[in-house]
Amino acid sequence: MAFNPTQNLPNYTLNGSVLEHVNYAKYLGVLLKSDCKFDAHINTKLKVWNISCVYRRLEITQGKCSVLHKTNRETQVEIGESVRGKDIYIVQTGTKNVNNDIMELLIIAYACKTSCARNIVGVIPYLPYCKQSKMRKRGSIVSKLVADMLSTAGLNHILTMDLHHKEIQGFFNFPVDNLRASSFLLQYIRESIPDWRNAILVARNPNAVNRASSFAERLQLGFAVIHGEEKELDSEKDDGRASPPPTRITSVDVHDLPVLNRKEKPPMNVVGDVGGKIAIIVDDLIDEVDSFIAAAELLRERGAYKIYVVATHGLLSLDAPQLLEDSVIDEVVVTNAIPHEVQKLQCGKIKTVDVSALFAEAIRRIHNQESMSHLFRNVAADD
Repeated sequence: MAFNPTQNLPNYTLNGSVLEHVNYAKYLGVLLKSDCKFDAHINTKLKVWNISCVYRRLEITQGKCSVLHKTNRETQVEIGESVRGKDIYIVQTGTKNVNNDIMELLIIAYACKTSCARNIVGVIPYLPYCKQSKMRKRGSIVSKLVADMLSTAGLNHILTMDLHHKEIQGFFNFPVDNLRASSFLLQYIRESIPDWRNAILVARNPNAVNRASSFAERLQLGFAVIHGEEKELDSEKDDGRASPPPTRITSVDVHDLPVLNRKEKPPMNVVGDVGGKIAIIVDDLIDEVDSFIAAAELLRERGAYKIYVVATHGLLSLDAPQLLEDSVIDEVVVTNAIPHEVQKLQCGKIKTVDVSALFAEAIRRIHNQESMSHLFRNVAADD
């Protein structure tokens, strides 16, 4: 039976507006005019997800909004209907064109704010810059900057999915609902992977242990960890921190300070028995795929006869689709939180899980001021 995560779900009523924008300059395909009097273009084949499912379940129509990128690369937004006193839900996700995505979201939110909208909720399945949530040398915590900009633009609530670091919610001074895609991915594993009971969940590196362990416990399977995977290391370039103190300070003897040894990356190794099993690598994000391919090759050497990669977000940057097509990975499963239809045309191994039903229910509950706890049933702190 074909996998359909939205079947047998009821329709919901919502008396509000939803503004959806898909940048028509990002993709190639058939462009259709919406019912917007400004002739905003919507590419119905390459959407963030099948947004019509959200409209159908909520029994609402798409808000009228046009976004234009001028020749000087400025972004211009015009709202095509009155939003005064209304609840606005702006649907925008992070893609490879991340800076345009952010600016479009900010400008649309500010346009709604200055048009006296009552509430402005950002529906952002993949929050841009969520990976830059830690200080690195003389860098900055960009996630905090993005949070401040979204707040200044007028957003007062965000609906997102599987943040790279859950602590990012603390950067915002308004509510952030971090939905989980694990129930959809677990359902896909049970219904679409043959002989899944002979599988083993694999953490690509120690940072993914909690996620792999959570999946393994819910599927009642074992899990393994790949140790020695390349990590994002700080540049070894001298940035001045190792320089000696100024000569005018003579009261400190730096030779008495303990020295922290440099980390030595151990050889890649699999902790756990994967021989004769289906290996399912789980993670929250697939961007550059070199590390996933290296992990898959190691698992194949250790006896895994089939290898899946399961993740929430599929950015699949650069030549990732071609690398996956030529790799030992049998299938890559991601949700449609990020548009990846172009990548699917380049790689037949990419499969999509639809999560629009979850966002539709979340929007309904937010608008009707109902509890969101139902959507977080059995969600543990480490999920």
